Amino acid sequence: MTDQTNSGAMQVDVNLVRQLAELLDATHLTEIEVEEGDRKIRVARKAAQQAPVYAAPQPMASAPVAAATPVAAEAGAMAPTVSAANAVKSPMVGTAYLSAEPGAKPFIAVGQTVAAGDTLLIVEAMKVMNPITAPSAGVVRQVLIENGQPVEFDQPLVVVE
Repeated sequence: MTDQTNSGAMQVDVNLVRQLAELLDATHLTEIEVEEGDRKIRVARKAAQQAPVYAAPQPMASAPVAAATPVAAEAGAMAPTVSAANAVKSPMVGTAYLSAEPGAKPFIAVGQTVAAGDTLLIVEAMKVMNPITAPSAGVVRQVLIENGQPVEFDQPLVVVE
């Protein structure tokens, strides 16, 4: 369904805008932007007083969980020596998954050697699974997100050195 107010105006896909708004609600984000060719749609909401509540717990939530799992605990022990400059960042807003399907073996583990182009994880955006690949060969030093965690654009996901 498209909406057009005059003959020269951009056609707006109302269903897409609704889907983006639902994604904002589901992921507790304040804005999302989608670009296709020369068309760009941005859906945003004013940050309410509760917005910092969503931003602050994310880093704190990963620390206790990191201590509970052996792989993440190993990554936590390496944290002081790991450089964020080598972090692979999310190219989009979405939900990060560490394996191809629930219950499957994760794509990567801390200490694993990866080749350029190897899948590190998947970011789901608008029901599309987008593989995030290693930009170069190296060793996975740290996994900075949890399975099923919402991620922002340009958020560090994995450190590969």
